[in-house]
Amino acid sequence: MRFHILTLGCPKNQVDSEGMTQLLTMAGHVEAESPENADYIIVNTCGFIGTAREESLAALREMARHKQPGQMLIAAGCMAERYGTALRRQVPELDGLVGTRRWTQIESLLDLLSRRRQGGELVNLIREGNYSLVRSFPRSARLGVYAYLKIADGCSAPCAFCAIPMIKGPQRSKPQAEIIAEARQLAGLGVKEIILIAQDTTSYGRDRGEIDALPTLIKEITMVAPDLSWLRIMYAYPQHITPHLIEVMARHPQVCHYLDMPLQHGHPDVLRCMGRPADTQRTLAIIEDLRTAMPDIALRTAFIVGYPGETEEEFTALLGFMERSAFDKVGIFVYSPEEGTRAATLPNQIADEVKNERYERAMELQQRISLQVNKAQIGRQMEVLVEGFGDGISVGRTYRDAPEIDGLVLVEGEALVGDIVAVRITGAIEYDLIGVVAGE
Repeated sequence: MRFHILTLGCPKNQVDSEGMTQLLTMAGHVEAESPENADYIIVNTCGFIGTAREESLAALREMARHKQPGQMLIAAGCMAERYGTALRRQVPELDGLVGTRRWTQIESLLDLLSRRRQGGELVNLIREGNYSLVRSFPRSARLGVYAYLKIADGCSAPCAFCAIPMIKGPQRSKPQAEIIAEARQLAGLGVKEIILIAQDTTSYGRDRGEIDALPTLIKEITMVAPDLSWLRIMYAYPQHITPHLIEVMARHPQVCHYLDMPLQHGHPDVLRCMGRPADTQRTLAIIEDLRTAMPDIALRTAFIVGYPGETEEEFTALLGFMERSAFDKVGIFVYSPEEGTRAATLPNQIADEVKNERYERAMELQQRISLQVNKAQIGRQMEVLVEGFGDGISVGRTYRDAPEIDGLVLVEGEALVGDIVAVRITGAIEYDLIGVVAGE
């Protein structure tokens, strides 16, 4: 049978979609390039925040509108896990459900659907408390020059605002041997950059009693994939960043001097209410340690504005924290109450107009910081991983930029996609850099 997967949401969903693709392909099914040519249309949904749910629901309805006789529509991923059969009330054309904990049984779902009549009872492979193992699959480097490698799934952090533990369950770390084999395979396929992902990469192994396992994992990957150009670490929990991790990042040239560490706020009282580490001085010390060990490191974080009870004074403190820490990259998010979380029941919910106004102020500040940071790169010669070309301009990224969320480098002239070229930076705007191939 022919299948088509539409993936929404974060890189972790992309990895799950690749896993489903590999399972179905190994079972003899054929991937279709478009939903029109598929027997099974699978929408891997995101249900993390309100805007993501709206996008996922719109995509399901769009697929349902164009559904042809004989086609089956499946909702997979976070929204399927979180809302289950209630989704069919919103999308009556839905035929099947498979959530975050049982997506490895996608072949069984297709088999069950093949035996039922069109428009029949919803086939549901979501069962509360049934956690799938974190598995490795043969990889195909679907994203070209870079690939995400999931090292764990689920989350055991107590953040009051987040529904991920309800959706994905507690953290389960993938066995190190499987990760190493997967990294070796990806490097053998010609991938230039591997990006380690999990809900919290720095918690890798803690569910098995291993307190500081990530640095060892990183060292092993660099040994088995010596030709890999870049190894990037995403989603680091600030208080799990150890001296050992910093030392390994600084010592191994393949490891990008880049770290994504979502902090969520800069005022201790708000952080305590969030269930996040509230020692902002320790966080600033960790940032200083990272920058001392790697003076050229690019740091990324995320902040939430408009959290329940956030006062103007606390928000102003966040702005001050942003100025002191001067992160290279920052994502600002307006607080969204999530059903079933502790934060959704808190008093003193902030009005939308206040949240939006704080968002604009925080974004304006970060744009100024980002522009200053980017201007400091002018004159540097940097390696750029080329990802596209058009209208006489090549487009790529430096080690300072993660794909899809950070900036780009616009390079005059044509360079081969997949090549890493030396580029002299000649200009800067808020989020992107401008350059020419070195020597030209």
